[in-house]
Amino acid sequence: MIIICCKDHAELAIDIIVDEFETPPVVELLTENDELSTGCEYCDNKGAYKVSNI
Repeated sequence: MIIICCKDHAELAIDIIVDEFETPPVVELLTENDELSTGCEYCDNKGAYKVSNI
């Protein structure tokens, strides 16, 4: 599972990964090279982090 989120929702995304998979999440800061047209999954802000269980 991969969640793209803004800075405001990073903690929520981390909690979701921990609750669903019971493992520590991998949190990566998105750089300009990683810019996606997709914004935060929880609001309309630009995505800043990729939180995953991979």
